[in-house]
Amino acid sequence: MAPEPAAPLATIAAALRRERERVGVSLTELARRAGVSKSTVSQLEAGTGNPSVETLWALGVALGVPFSRLVEPDDLDVRVVRAGDGPHVRSEQADFTGTLLSAGAAHLRRDVYLIELEPGAIRTADAHTPRSVEHVVVAAGRLRVGPETAPVELNPGDYATFPGDAPHSYEALAPGTFAVLIMEHP
Repeated sequence: MAPEPAAPLATIAAALRRERERVGVSLTELARRAGVSKSTVSQLEAGTGNPSVETLWALGVALGVPFSRLVEPDDLDVRVVRAGDGPHVRSEQADFTGTLLSAGAAHLRRDVYLIELEPGAIRTADAHTPRSVEHVVVAAGRLRVGPETAPVELNPGDYATFPGDAPHSYEALAPGTFAVLIMEHP
């Protein structure tokens, strides 16, 4: 008997299966829509594998749900996320980690993340769900962020907002860069 998957893999497995069944698509069709292999989708639904931010975003877009719906555990009345805890997923493209702090309830349609980046490769993001908007506040370091056509440089305390439904990027310009990212979904 296989061991139980560790959180957040168990959360991802259950959410992915739930959302795929809600949409009514096969593993093969979801893999095609997301541009990932069928074996990757199968492994994730089994609670194995090591999904990247890019893979989970692609699956979320293919399912028409925000990234948070795939990684957020069922909530209690009070939730505390200690520094270093929480469901965090690394990027395949850059030294970038996203940690979901709070997913919006269905009527709120917003998610809150802590993102940590290091200089080097740029984290590019494909368009998210239509009419999504991103809000970023830099807490430490320096960050270049925004649409591919008009990124802006931010320092600690600076805020920027931009459409999340167009290709965009994140680039750390100083070591130890981290920011709060709030995603709004229609």
